[in-house]
Amino acid sequence: MDVSPPARPEDLWVFAYGSLMWRPGFRFLARVSARLYGAHRALCVLSHVHRGTPERPGLVLGLDRGGTCRGIAYRTATKDRAATIAYLREREQVTAVYRETMRPVLLDGDPGRRVQALCFVVDRSHPQYAGELDLAAQLHYVRQRHGRSGPNREYVLATVKAIEALGFRDRDLHLLAERLHGLHEAHGAGAATP
Repeated sequence: MDVSPPARPEDLWVFAYGSLMWRPGFRFLARVSARLYGAHRALCVLSHVHRGTPERPGLVLGLDRGGTCRGIAYRTATKDRAATIAYLREREQVTAVYRETMRPVLLDGDPGRRVQALCFVVDRSHPQYAGELDLAAQLHYVRQRHGRSGPNREYVLATVKAIEALGFRDRDLHLLAERLHGLHEAHGAGAATP
């Protein structure tokens, strides 16, 4: 439940669907579960910086067209608007793979309340757009890739944990997480075998 001061029109809302859910990195006044219609969460971006390198790209999330995405809407104070946008551009737009756009999101727990939120939607014309990859391809990119922000595997597992904390499942990400847990356990068991 949002018990923060009422929002002002100049306050900035940010929609989070991946690592921003569990590591926002900016100051906010409210954190509310929310839904975005017209786009879905997908592992569709080859990561050359945060979770991989240009030589060994990882795979990160983007908002891709169609469907619905459940995530978190953060409300930042008017005085923090410019700093928040600058921070998000530095973090999310290292290779300009996303398009910044304002989209309506529906706040959970407040029937019918819609706010305009800053969203980072994947640019399908960008060379790092990976499209829809099957589970085997996702595992190939995710299981052993590392970047400036750490292992790709940890990124996926932390996102799944954040989704579960909101009380729902993302079928595709959960299936990938199950496989990643299985790979980790298989590697650990293999390492212990003489």
